[in-house]
Amino acid sequence: MLLFIALANSHYFLRGTSVLGGYPQDGSAVDQVVTWLIATVVDGRAFPMFGLLFGYGVARIAHRQETLGPRAVRRLLWRRSLVLVVVGFLHAVLLYAGDILAAYGVLLFAGAWAVRWKDRWLLLTALVFFLLHALPGGGSLTISSEPPHISMLPPDPLSAVVHRAPVSLYVALLGPLGFVCPFVLGLWAGRRRILEQPQPHRGLLRGTAAVGIGAALLGAQPISLVLAGALPVPDRAVLELLGPLHDATGILGGLGYAALLSLLAARLGARHPRPVVDAIAAAGERSMTCYLAQSVVWAVTFTPFLLDLSGTLTVAGTALLAATTWLGTVALADRMRRTGHRGPFEVLIRRITYRQPPRPG
Repeated sequence: MLLFIALANSHYFLRGTSVLGGYPQDGSAVDQVVTWLIATVVDGRAFPMFGLLFGYGVARIAHRQETLGPRAVRRLLWRRSLVLVVVGFLHAVLLYAGDILAAYGVLLFAGAWAVRWKDRWLLLTALVFFLLHALPGGGSLTISSEPPHISMLPPDPLSAVVHRAPVSLYVALLGPLGFVCPFVLGLWAGRRRILEQPQPHRGLLRGTAAVGIGAALLGAQPISLVLAGALPVPDRAVLELLGPLHDATGILGGLGYAALLSLLAARLGARHPRPVVDAIAAAGERSMTCYLAQSVVWAVTFTPFLLDLSGTLTVAGTALLAATTWLGTVALADRMRRTGHRGPFEVLIRRITYRQPPRPG
């Protein structure tokens, strides 16, 4: 998930003589291939998986704390929501305007009520919001020809704050609408521990992986081929059909990825030694810290008053940077695991959520 988020976020900083959907169009054949791969496998597919896992985690928290009573659980989730909003807003203003933590905090504030919904209401809500994604209209935004916004590449620190604050507020308030479907499906799946206990749900997981990933790969092709330069940019009427197709199948892809990883984890979990699996798991346990660390790299690399490489790096070079950054965070998380240290932001959110005092020393 964190690797895909790195690949999805980093290319939006790039400048070029012509930019389409966040991808410069003046690159080499290798850049075109990388653009096609990211647009097919990552864009619009990573964040639905994030939303599913977020909802799944909320369901597990609510289950573990159910003896406190519904009202106390709701207040606990609201405290967690507040941390996400505050940390996300600061992250957006100081480092990366496209932050999603604040949006998830807003989603959790409302979603705390959904924790006690009956299954049929969760599934119906997921269906309604999925259909809204699939409706024609507004899909041309998926393939915008605008260069990076000034909030992504501010010329000075003051401009960063001035331009990022309203963008961050907009993303935080409207972004949750795009994650309702996978979030409530995560609540439903979390109640059943489907991802943690894949054996009794193997048929469901296999079917979800096959259908979801297959639909995501096929549904991405029209937009992906256009972004890669293999097809001409269609007119607005066609884009209003292709954009929602890309987005809706992306939700299915996010579900499919989560199902596939659950099956893979069940197979790898019994193997010993497993240093690679343990290192990646350590990054997952420190996902907020690793996610925020990515933004430090983007800020240093692309900000005009720092390294200012947004006009130098290509799509392929940026993808390599994203993969290297992810590997670096995995190595850092694994070192923290071996030395018995939790991620600092995970410690922060746990202290506030559960009102735990800091450990002495």
